Amino acid sequence: MSLYFGRSVLSLCAVAAILAGCGAMRQNGGALPVVVQAAPGGQSWMNPRATSGDLLYVSDTESSDVYVYSYPGDKLVGTLTGFKDPGGLCVDKNGNVFVTNTGGDDVVEYAHGGTSPIATLGDPGYFPFGCSIDPTTGNLGVANNFPSSGSGQGNVVIYTHAKGKPKGDYTDPNIEQMLLCGYDDKGNLFVDGLTKASGFAFAELRSGGTTLTNITLNQSIGNPGGVQWDGKHVAVGDQSTNVVYQFDVSGKKGTKAGSTALSGATEVVQFWIAGSKLIGPDAGEGNVGIWKYPAGGSEVKKITGLAVPLGATLSKESNP
Repeated sequence: MSLYFGRSVLSLCAVAAILAGCGAMRQNGGALPVVVQAAPGGQSWMNPRATSGDLLYVSDTESSDVYVYSYPGDKLVGTLTGFKDPGGLCVDKNGNVFVTNTGGDDVVEYAHGGTSPIATLGDPGYFPFGCSIDPTTGNLGVANNFPSSGSGQGNVVIYTHAKGKPKGDYTDPNIEQMLLCGYDDKGNLFVDGLTKASGFAFAELRSGGTTLTNITLNQSIGNPGGVQWDGKHVAVGDQSTNVVYQFDVSGKKGTKAGSTALSGATEVVQFWIAGSKLIGPDAGEGNVGIWKYPAGGSEVKKITGLAVPLGATLSKESNP
C-alpha cells in the first residue's frame, strides 16, 4: 500500500485531499539566492561539523528522506534515510528532532546532528502526520491522520515526556482526518484537519483536558496547513491560498490578528516560524521558501532540488 502524498494515486491516504496536484520536482527561476540539494544516497550521513550550529530539517515524502541544512546558511549537511513517507516534524528544548514516519506507523527521534535514531515511538494502527512538543511538560502530541486499516477517523495521542507508549485517544466527531498540530506556551494543543465532507476543521485539547473542543475561526480556510505558536498568536496555514493567519483564541472562538502571504508558493504544508523568518516547504514546487515573518511577501531565499517536501523544523545548537 503506497502512501506517497504527492500525486493523485493518494486515494489510500487522506493527505491526498490537500495535496492534489503536487507534481514532481520543479524549480523556479529568478535572482533569489539558491541552494541546490546534492545528497549522496543509500544511507544516513551527516557532516561531522554540523552539530556545532543550528540545523534545518526538511522531510520529503517522495524520496522518503529527511534532509538537513545548516541554518541560516542553508547548505546541505546531512540526509536521514529509512523512512516511509515522512510527514510533519517537531523539536524539543534539547534540539532532539521528531519525525512522523507516516507510512511506518511510528515517530522517530534523532539527537541534534545525529544519524541514528535515539528512540522510535510506536503508533500502532495509525498514520501519524503532525507533531508538537508541549513546552510546559515535554510531552509529545501527535496528530494521527486516520487508522492504517483504512477506515475510521483520525485522533490525537500524547506521549508523556516524549517516551513510551501513546496515551489517550482524543477524537472529534467534527474531524475525520487529523493533520497538523501545535502547542502554545501554556500547554494547549491546537490541531487542524478535514471534516467528512473535506471541509476545514480546527480544535483545541486544553492543557490537562481530556476532550477536544471545536474552535470557530472568523477567517475562512480552504485547505488546512501548519499550526504553530509564534510567541503571541496561534498561526494556522491555508494551503489553498498559501497564507498563514494569526489568531487569538478564547473559548470556542479564534479571532484573526494578522496574516502572512507567502508570495510565489503553490503548496506549503507544514511551515516553521523561526523568529523573524518563516520556513515553508513547498510540495507543489519541490523547494523550501523562506519569507519574512510576519510581513510575508516575496521569498528572501529558497532551497531547491527537492521533490515533495512536507515538513520542517529548526533544531537549535543550544536550546533554553
